[in-house]
Amino acid sequence: MKPLKAKVSITLDAEIIDAIKILSEKDDRSFSQYINLVLKEHLKSNTDKLPPTPNALQQNGNL
Repeated sequence: MKPLKAKVSITLDAEIIDAIKILSEKDDRSFSQYINLVLKEHLKSNTDKLPPTPNALQQNGNL
C-alpha cells in the first residue's frame, strides 16, 4: 500500500519556483512530485543528522 500523503503550504522564492518548474518538466514529473523527490534525496544524504525517532520512513528503510 502506498504511504499516506499530507498537504502542506510553504512559501518559496520566485526563482526557486521557476527552477523547480523547469527541472520537473525535464524530468517528466509534476512540481509536487519533483519537490518530494528532491526532499527524499536530501533526507537520505542527511540521515546522520536526524535524531533517532520512531519515524515510519526510517523504520521501513525508505530513507
